[in-house]
Amino acid sequence: MKPVRGLDPEAYENFASFCRQDYPNYEILFCVDAGDPALPVLQQLKNDFPHTQIRILMGSGRTGTNDKVSKLARLVEEASYEHLVISDSDVRVEPDYLRRLVAPLENPHVGAVTCFYIPSSETTWVQRLQDVGMLSDFYPGILTAWQLDGIKFALGPTICTTRHHLQEFGGYPVLENQPADDLQVGRLIAESGYEVVLLNYAVLTVPDYNSLRELFFKRLRWITVMRQMRPWGHAGLVFTLGLPWCLLAVATLPTAIVAAAYLGGYFVFRSVLTLLIGTTGLKQRGVWGKLFLIPAWDAVATLIWLTSFTRNSIRWRGQDYRIVQGNLVPVQPTATEPTVKV
Repeated sequence: MKPVRGLDPEAYENFASFCRQDYPNYEILFCVDAGDPALPVLQQLKNDFPHTQIRILMGSGRTGTNDKVSKLARLVEEASYEHLVISDSDVRVEPDYLRRLVAPLENPHVGAVTCFYIPSSETTWVQRLQDVGMLSDFYPGILTAWQLDGIKFALGPTICTTRHHLQEFGGYPVLENQPADDLQVGRLIAESGYEVVLLNYAVLTVPDYNSLRELFFKRLRWITVMRQMRPWGHAGLVFTLGLPWCLLAVATLPTAIVAAAYLGGYFVFRSVLTLLIGTTGLKQRGVWGKLFLIPAWDAVATLIWLTSFTRNSIRWRGQDYRIVQGNLVPVQPTATEPTVKV
């Protein structure tokens, strides 16, 4: 099930990868608004893969604030099968994708399956910076949460569950005015007493940002939502910011030994962590060549974290929203407000 809004880079190749699944019987459902620039690409997909069951639904028919979730609500209603896979439009997969995802659901104690994602390519230093952030920061946080409390969330690029598990908590209609639907679906399924499996598998995502500004606002959007949902956990991130603490230590006692011990130890620890996740865990190539970007990412991440305390609004797909008591409230821009692609 793919809710679509706008045309992502390499969209055709992303969608086509789902048409090549080594799986006996499945369908691909898209939900898109009339006039969307992605519509011709979806029509071309149907023409190029006549033996794949592809259906294109026009509009959600709903009035929820979160357009993506409203589309998912309709997609669930229209889906032909019990097993459901939700996947973002920037995702690209291998032919074994469906088999790997659906297999854990044979266990009646498993309610959802999710997995990590890695970039399909990196053509700019900003994209490499983002990847370093995922390997050294985002994924270690997820693995730590897994060890401490289990997986009680899902990751947006891929969620596999069943119609039954969604219906138990009310399904996507209960989320269509809220942000972070992916996180909440996993949490609600876990709260229903089921296990959320983090699969030892990774899908590809195609980068959709080309500048540091775009990356900054993309991550700011995510972390602002997290601040609204988990305010104390968000504030506690201050204890995980290694670079500013090391700089503070050196500023307090500016000697060569202190600088070497703190900054050297910091960089070695962060590098080892990044290599463990990227090279050993996700089998990515070229991680060694990106380690020098770790301090740059940590500086950007610290700035994003600090900025998030000044924000109560986000921008997604060109629309501004305020977050009020956990709900998204659209903001109508004035004629003088500049627009920023994030």
